[in-house]
Parts: sequence; structure tokens; C-alpha cells
Amino acid sequence: MPLKAVLFDMDGVIVDTEPLHRKAYFKTFDELEIAVSEELYTSFTGASTKRVSEILINEFNLNHTYETIAGIKRSHFKDYFYNDDEFDLIPGVRKLIEHYHENGLKLILASSATMVTINMVFEKFGLEQYFSGKISGADLKESKPHPEVFLLAAEMSGEPVENCMVIEDSTNGILAAHRAKIFCAAYRSPHSKNQDYTLADTVISDYEDLEIDKISKYF
Repeated sequence: MPLKAVLFDMDGVIVDTEPLHRKAYFKTFDELEIAVSEELYTSFTGASTKRVSEILINEFNLNHTYETIAGIKRSHFKDYFYNDDEFDLIPGVRKLIEHYHENGLKLILASSATMVTINMVFEKFGLEQYFSGKISGADLKESKPHPEVFLLAAEMSGEPVENCMVIEDSTNGILAAHRAKIFCAAYRSPHSKNQDYTLADTVISDYEDLEIDKISKYF
């Protein structure tokens, strides 16, 4: 079966917003005058801003509402998103996206991020023209490692799962692709720590390795 559609995760695959979230959180902690240890901060990985805010209120006995804290964090994040010089696309990903697009593959974004963040990324980096669909896991009942987001993305592409490929960088995303029975290429990013690539069908560290002629042997 030839490859017809590529389903991209966003965070860690197209952009890495983690350093921006980190800066925004630590600026928020400073404003709240609380000292958050590295250990506590690490435990927030994957948690929503609302959940983090609730933990901070309990942990530090704050008399703020979680909406206030989440609002402070979001405004700092937005500021870094548009003004941080270090924030850019992951090396090689634009070239890969253009390569797939020029070769007539359908591209669908399937991310756990909110649609607001997805649209901010697409607008900032001019990606809209290459993708025929976007799905935010934040709008779904189930989140990765549940396969729902990738099954919907395959459906959106109009292609059967065996003609699709997922590009992921996280344990949960790889597991979701595996459960959806979709071929999964894992991107081993310099930023992703402690991720398990066992269930991925191929693991790469450079996007050039995902060019069509290099992966055609799998399809």
C-alpha cells in the first residue's frame, strides 16, 4: 500500500514549546512569590495549566483562584511565543513538510494542544497552506495514548490507516499510533527525555531520514 497521508503530532515534532512553558511558569512563580523546586516542576509534565494551578494553590496555600494563576501564565506564554528569539521550528521539519506537500501527500495535524495554540503556531510559521486538516486532542473525550485522535486524523485524510504514517516523539503518542494500527515514525528529539520508542516502527533523529524514497520500503 503506498503512503498517502502523514499525521503530524505538533509539540516536540514541529515546534518545541516546552522551553516557553517553562519560562512562563517560572515567571509566574516569581510573581506569586513562591519557590517551586525542579522536582515539583518536573511532576507537572503533561498536566493542564488548570491542574498545575490547583496544585500550586494547595501546595503553597495561595489565596488566588486557579483562573487568575492560569491567566498570568498564559499571558507570559503568549509574550514568549511572539518575542522569544530562540523559538523556532524544529530543524528540518519545514523542509520535510514542503517535500511531502510537493509530492501530493495529505498532511493532517493531530495534536494534544488546544486549537488556540495550534492556530498560533500555524500562523506564526505559515504552515496553513500545507495541511488539509487539524485536530486538537483538547476537544476530544479521550487523550493519547487512546488512539482516537489518530483514527480521526486518518478519517479526515480520507485514507485507510494502512496508507497513513504518524510522526510522534512521545511514549503516549507512539502508543496511540500503535493502537490505531498506523505506521509510526518516532522522532528522537534532543529535548525528549525518557521516552519509550519500543513500539515505533522506525526511529529517526534527522527528518531527512523520513523523505519518501527512504521510507518507501515500509509501504
